[in-house]
Amino acid sequence: MKEKKRLYDLDWFRVIAILAVYLHHIGMPFNGDTFHIMNTDSSKLLDDIMVFFEQFRLPLLFLISGSGTIYAFSKRTWRQFLKERSIRLIIPLIFGVLFIVPPQTYYEHIASYGSYLDVYKSGAFETNHLWFIENLFVYSVVLIPLILFLKSPKSDSVMRFLNSISAKKYGILLWVLPLVIITILLKQIYPSDSKAITNLSSTFYYGFFLVAGMLFATSSTSWTHLKAYRKFNAIAFILSTVIFYGYYLLPNAYISPYLSINARWNVWYLVCGLVSWTLITTVLGYGQIWFHKKSRFLQKCNEAIYPFYILHQTIIVILGYYIIQLELPIVAKIAILLITSFPVIILIYRLLIYPFKIPRLLFGMKRK
Repeated sequence: MKEKKRLYDLDWFRVIAILAVYLHHIGMPFNGDTFHIMNTDSSKLLDDIMVFFEQFRLPLLFLISGSGTIYAFSKRTWRQFLKERSIRLIIPLIFGVLFIVPPQTYYEHIASYGSYLDVYKSGAFETNHLWFIENLFVYSVVLIPLILFLKSPKSDSVMRFLNSISAKKYGILLWVLPLVIITILLKQIYPSDSKAITNLSSTFYYGFFLVAGMLFATSSTSWTHLKAYRKFNAIAFILSTVIFYGYYLLPNAYISPYLSINARWNVWYLVCGLVSWTLITTVLGYGQIWFHKKSRFLQKCNEAIYPFYILHQTIIVILGYYIIQLELPIVAKIAILLITSFPVIILIYRLLIYPFKIPRLLFGMKRK
């Protein structure tokens, strides 16, 4: 496999996807769902908006990670690759579990703790929002045989078949079929929405996007077809969005007489898969036009975004705990949380992480 040319649109989408995760967590205390800290009042409108964006921010991130995995492997042996993944994923994960996540646990159960040290005494350690790093490492190890296969001539016939499918206008859209089938089948056994690697319905769902990213990066023509059929994919995304919200907002009284609970959930998995896949294929096509150029600003953002991800939820929970206690409307609280948390994260990154060798290692950054 020859070394791949860097796709700057993927770098942009990585930054955008993680910022979308940040904004999602800004809204979590106010949407009536479950989070570490919850505002007394909640917004149904906010929840209705967030449920849509939930469908593609993480799938997009996993797809980009899959493509990045292929590009990283093209420069390394599998042993070098495993070493690089361990340094950039396992070290930040262990550090995060020990020092970044515990403040979230403390503020979530603050009434139960006499002091912050009680978190450590109780042994209440968890990956929390760092589940993405944990899962990505497991994927990276488990999928090494697949990567080696894609790297070898043995994959030529498979890639020719996939290229012939993606060459058709409807071809890449058909990729959603195995995603939906796998999700529906595994949800019968693993119905939980947990992101734990042992919850196979979630693991295979996100793993599909990771593998799709690997296949796109290996293919000689997929990116070209994504660009060529971007308008068709955009129309498919608009239609999928209409179907998504049509089903989401349809009162149960119109559905329950005709479909069982299980059938209704299966339809939900179908519409979620459709909107996820069509949005991602659309942005990957338009990204080749909008975000194809290298820039100094992108380089700085791409360097900072991993530490930003590791830090962001802890800062949101700490500041949010005090902000939700203010006697203010939800919109004002969200605005305050946004304009306080973002600069705090950037200052911690720039002053305490970026300049120093050990913090850079602990937050998964490369050497200067």
